[in-house]
Parts: sequence; C-alpha cells; structure tokens
Amino acid sequence: MIGTVTFLWMICLGISDVPVVRLADLEQRFAAGPDTVYVVNFWATWCKPCVAELPHFDKLSRSVKGQAVRVLLVSLDDPDELTSKVEPFIRRKGYTADVVLLNEAKPHEWIDKVDSTWSGAIPATWLVHQKSGRRQFHEREFDYNDLEAIVSTFVKGS
Repeated sequence: MIGTVTFLWMICLGISDVPVVRLADLEQRFAAGPDTVYVVNFWATWCKPCVAELPHFDKLSRSVKGQAVRVLLVSLDDPDELTSKVEPFIRRKGYTADVVLLNEAKPHEWIDKVDSTWSGAIPATWLVHQKSGRRQFHEREFDYNDLEAIVSTFVKGS
C-alpha cells in the first residue's frame, strides 16, 4: 500500500524515472565509485544505430551485476522530451541499466571534456575508471560481442 501511494505521489509531483544531469554530475558519480569501471553510452531516441545497440548495453548491465562495473545510458534527447519520449521508450523496452538525460546547452563546451577526438556523433561510448585515471572513448555502434570484449579488456587493465 505504501509503495503504491509513494508511486502515485511521485507521478503527481512529476518526479522522473530518469534523472536529468549535467556532465559535472557524471564526474561526481565516477568519483563516488573510484574503483568502479563505468561504461557510459551516449544515445538518443531519434538515433537508429543508438536504439539498435541499446539492448547490448542492457544485456551487459545484467551480466556484470555484482562486479565493479556499471553501465550508464546517457540520453542526449531534448530535456523537454523526457516524459513524452525518453521515459516511455525505456519503460516499453524494459531496460534495467541506469538511465540519465544529459542537460548541457552548449555541446561545443562539454563534448571536448568527454574526449577531444569526439566529433559529437552518436552512438558513442566512454569507459571510465576513476582510480587509475584510465578513460577510453569509442565513437561507433557496438554489437554485444565487441562491447563485451572492449569492456573486458578495459577492466583487466584497470
């Protein structure tokens, strides 16, 4: 009963299932789990290659449970489309990986902070291990086997 009341209260208040964050919030998340490898996928609902690879990231998220690896799906959709597109999309697909929506108004200011070689195209994936300072960036679409291999190699080097 309490769970139902809380859920309905959250809906009435407009509390989102998908937090809206800034790049600095992501960096804080990395710092809070310094010995965790973060697999950060930048995507959008309007990006067909992104949508095609999201099931692979969700599968990876389930396969690394209990390990020091976290998958974070970072939507680059317009913040105004959070409740009309992003949240319904995530619910419809049944994804269990962590999802956030990045709200950064000036792409030219934050893209280089992720990786100076990034053109801004998506899908893009960023591997981060705060403790070792290792970061690796991939501006391409992954299938599951490639994704698992890249992450496994990165984890072994961390």
